[in-house]
Amino acid sequence: MYDKLTKAIESLVRETDAISSERKNLLDELSIYIKEKLKAKKSVNLIFICTHNSRRSHMAQIWAQTSAHYFNIENIFTFSGGTQKTSFNSSAVKALKEVGFKIKVDKEGKNPKYLARYDKKIQPMVCFSKTYDHKKNPKLDFVAVMTCSDADEACPVVKGAEYRTTIKYDDPKLFDGTDDEQKAYEASCNQIGREMLYTFGRVSKLMQ
Repeated sequence: MYDKLTKAIESLVRETDAISSERKNLLDELSIYIKEKLKAKKSVNLIFICTHNSRRSHMAQIWAQTSAHYFNIENIFTFSGGTQKTSFNSSAVKALKEVGFKIKVDKEGKNPKYLARYDKKIQPMVCFSKTYDHKKNPKLDFVAVMTCSDADEACPVVKGAEYRTTIKYDDPKLFDGTDDEQKAYEASCNQIGREMLYTFGRVSKLMQ
């Protein structure tokens, strides 16, 4: 993994006290589900869903895959999608870069395709805004992780999901155009990273 990202991860792993007991309970439920699937020798597909698939769902997808890799947990595959298609927000991309991910544009346009890496030896994640039922995402036996209240309410049923959980994050979009914009995106990125690392750290312990 990249040195800067490894240092950021090590710092976030030490910050589990910043996660409330209520949120830990939610994350623990997801950890137990993942552990049970892996114990049954099955792959785990996680689709992180938010309204526009532009900020939180992308950060969660990238952090979850990275966290699984950090804890040497195999057969984890992460995806993201929205109830609408927009674009991967540039401030979210910048926040991920700041923490140490290598991200570059693969295809320009209104909805650019990005290649995101946490390790130069690993194939990059292809990130772009899409609806959660996009052809690139699994259609059956996946976990639907709802990362915002709007998507949660807009999708009372996520067709094909084997398991569904709601882990909401505040929308950094609320700070767009303000002096605190990038600070808000960095805080969101760190919170999601901290909680995904906690989740897969728990999976690692449960698998022992």
